[in-house]
Amino acid sequence: QVQLVESGGGLVQAGGSLKLSCRASGDCFSIKDMGWYRQAPGNQRELVAEITRQSMTRYADSMRGRFTISRDNARNTVYLQMNGLKPDDTAVYYCQAQLKPCSTSSWSAYWGQGAQVTVSS
Repeated sequence: QVQLVESGGGLVQAGGSLKLSCRASGDCFSIKDMGWYRQAPGNQRELVAEITRQSMTRYADSMRGRFTISRDNARNTVYLQMNGLKPDDTAVYYCQAQLKPCSTSSWSAYWGQGAQVTVSS
């Protein structure tokens, strides 16, 4: 069974930093694009950033320059470094990855369990 496990959320003051991690694990799988999304109460889930296997990146406009996405292909892990955090960044952050278990022939989007990030003013 393939799954994504997140870590690194928490409470931080405005202007502070947090780093999220998300590791894909399972018996046998392939992995392509990875990314981070977030969902604040009452809002739809929105893209934060995404990264290809070759480390090409794309960011939502409001996060560009403050957040940095990276990955370690050897560890099947994606990271999100968040600097200059604002109260509006408060949300549950979800990682996503395009995965194909060895037992299947198709790619699917897998989601992590979510990590709460709370930024106090």
